[in-house]
Amino acid sequence: MKTIFITGASTGLGKATAQLFQSKGWNVIATMRNPEGDTELGKLDNVTLLPLDVTNLEQIKSTVNKSLELGPVDVVFNNAGYGLIGPLEALTDEQILKQLDTNLLGVIRVTQAFIPHFREKKSGMFISTTSIGGLIAFPLGSTYHATKWALEGWSESLAYELNTFGVDVKTVSPGGIKTDFVSRSLDAATTPAYQEMTDSLFSSFEGMMETASEPVQIAEVVYEAATDGKKQLRYVAGEDAKALYAQRLEQGDELFREQFGKQFM
Repeated sequence: MKTIFITGASTGLGKATAQLFQSKGWNVIATMRNPEGDTELGKLDNVTLLPLDVTNLEQIKSTVNKSLELGPVDVVFNNAGYGLIGPLEALTDEQILKQLDTNLLGVIRVTQAFIPHFREKKSGMFISTTSIGGLIAFPLGSTYHATKWALEGWSESLAYELNTFGVDVKTVSPGGIKTDFVSRSLDAATTPAYQEMTDSLFSSFEGMMETASEPVQIAEVVYEAATDGKKQLRYVAGEDAKALYAQRLEQGDELFREQFGKQFM
């Protein structure tokens, strides 16, 4: 029986992925900041809940060690993250550091902790949730996009060094997901100078949610990435994300930016 280790498993995509892999006969190690608040995953067979704040380096080391004491891990799904929206000049240094620490450094540190295990057994896979926001950019998301574009490049480079040891690296880049992301996993800031752009952006987000995917639909792409046996690096997930990315590739960077940006100005 294979085992998947998941970060950010308390809600949304992480939770849906844990449920899907469990239903497919996998052992699931579901990590979250406050596992004591879980009311569903812990009741499932072959699901182990462990505490993990991906900004806490010592807890990363401790939780990874506890996971490996339970037995070999086959897939690590780096899913924990949140959104930060707002003009750069309105963001506090604390907001910027927290975004980088969670979305980027958290992924890097969890991955680094598991590499020796995968390298020694000459198998394993890292899958990281990036975003369509790691392939294209929206206004007022510069710091969020910095983390997601960084993860795309980091994953591509990391694949070169780990593939030589039989270890795979993949990314899943979803579009909108019908979760409580906006209310639970979004931090925002603005100033009067950017209020019109901010209002336009959130209005556009509301429209985009009409074509957003259910969490389980994206979880199915994660399962595909974990089990298809392909050396494919990037999985664009959700019809909305696929359409936007195809448009970007067809139009080229500059025409796409010109056309895409008009809806927010």
